[in-house]
Amino acid sequence: METASGAARMVSKPVDDDLKAAAAAPEPWLGREKAVCSRGALLVGGLLLACFVLGRESASSMPWLQIDVAKAKLTDTTNGTAGVAPPLPAPGLTTDAPRGRDELFGGLLPAGMDRRACRSRYEAWRYYKHFPYAASAHLQSKLRAYEARHRRCAPGTPLYAKAVEQLRSGRSAEGLECTYVVWLPFDGLGNRMLSMVSGFLYALLTGRVFLAALPAAGSADLFCEPFPGTTWRLPVEDFPVPDLVPRGQSIERSYTRLLDAKAVGPAANATALGVPPYVYLSLGWQLKDPLFFCGEHQQVLRDVNWLLLYSDLYFAPSLYGVAEFQDELRRLFPSKESVSHLLSRYLLHPTNPVWRLATTYYHSYLSPAKRRIGVQIRMFGFGSIPVDDMYSQILACLRQEHVLPETDDDATGGNEAAAAAAASSEDGSNSTAILVASLYADYYERLRRRYYEHPAKGGERVAVFQPSHEERQATDNMAHNQRALAEIYLLSFCEELLTSGRSTFGYVSSSLAGVRPTILLTADGHKVPEPPCRRAVSMEPCNLTPPLRVHCQGKPVDKEDLARHLRVCEDSKVSVKLFD
Repeated sequence: METASGAARMVSKPVDDDLKAAAAAPEPWLGREKAVCSRGALLVGGLLLACFVLGRESASSMPWLQIDVAKAKLTDTTNGTAGVAPPLPAPGLTTDAPRGRDELFGGLLPAGMDRRACRSRYEAWRYYKHFPYAASAHLQSKLRAYEARHRRCAPGTPLYAKAVEQLRSGRSAEGLECTYVVWLPFDGLGNRMLSMVSGFLYALLTGRVFLAALPAAGSADLFCEPFPGTTWRLPVEDFPVPDLVPRGQSIERSYTRLLDAKAVGPAANATALGVPPYVYLSLGWQLKDPLFFCGEHQQVLRDVNWLLLYSDLYFAPSLYGVAEFQDELRRLFPSKESVSHLLSRYLLHPTNPVWRLATTYYHSYLSPAKRRIGVQIRMFGFGSIPVDDMYSQILACLRQEHVLPETDDDATGGNEAAAAAAASSEDGSNSTAILVASLYADYYERLRRRYYEHPAKGGERVAVFQPSHEERQATDNMAHNQRALAEIYLLSFCEELLTSGRSTFGYVSSSLAGVRPTILLTADGHKVPEPPCRRAVSMEPCNLTPPLRVHCQGKPVDKEDLARHLRVCEDSKVSVKLFD
């Protein structure tokens, strides 16, 4: 991979004003909420525990619709306070607070935001089991400065109105206080979440403001506002760029096409009289704008007021190959595998309806277990194999990496085995809950039958659950996306993960969980892979389409450092990720 970068040294926008504004901004007043816990809620909790201990895994076939009914019952018994954290942590929730184990994740999150408007923001820490990295002091300072800048430049402010008027003029202006990177929706939910994180990181590195071009209903139904006292939603209806979201990756006003037309580019090559008001960055899986990852072209893009980001990739690893960003990334993330982990926990907070789906299911089925294992299975068209072969691959991985509880196939099966296992762990101290996230029910049914017919070794009690199996992906269906997002967070609440290679759904879950997963390898050429799986060395997601064979000029990158921290992924030979 050739990623030497940068011709001229980039001049970073001063952040002194942002830091001063962040320090001076008062915290919004926040009244302490009183946790409510009625006898009815305690009764429901007791019944749910009994369901897990006595009801076997058959309860896991309950569809999401029935979970909604359970949620309604909880609402009735808590006088309308569904989703309020109980005064005492339920089983399986985190209670200690060292090393970032608090509601602000050790200073990663801003204090004082509305708890009722977004319960997940300050409740999520109780559900996560791993806190491997705390935010560096430099990252915390950078985030507080960014929040101050976002408040000054967000939609509805005079500075935003000024920037939009400049956009209408048909050219960019020098010295504009607020410049923007606008995220555009592209591909499935996992892809969108990873490209959001990448786009936000790029905004941090370049002093821009990050906005999401989603209709109000679409974004409000999935994610909370991440920044205090402002919005990240672009007013799409009033934005002066027609047909804002492209219909393909070959975009007329993409950076590469403007370069070819000499409408923009390094000073010696450009012939246009002025810098264009906006430029599309086509950074999807076809990577139409690979020169974006060259320092000399970052210098050009610095003068464009509005960058419209169209990407379905986690391209953060390739930003580390830009010499001008390398030092700042080192300071922000001393541990390179923490980038997506920390930024995902900072930026992405599910809305209250999604959070209730996730937490209600968690308390109903996963919480009473001593250990939770998430199994995420995704089959791609280019790597599909029969269900029997896929299940055999899962079992082979089980034997190789000991991810799932092993069974004693020689012991008695059926109800006798179940009774023996239940008798050995009536208090749940030796119990494991396996959460299956897949579009299909086949793997859940087979795993459930396996542990039903054969007891786990050591008397371990195993139950298998699957929240949904929708048979196909429906990216444009909001209810489908809400359920998918809830399952991503349910996976992130697990102690261990078995995920599918090249799956952005699995990448996001691992990042949020703070877990290095075991990865099921993809069946390239429709052949069962050997070995069946690998243990991840880094929890970072892959950039599935890195800028290969791109010849950058100018300031050289630290190749030794790059080779140490940017390497080939465990699950894809043509992809790269960050390592420590």
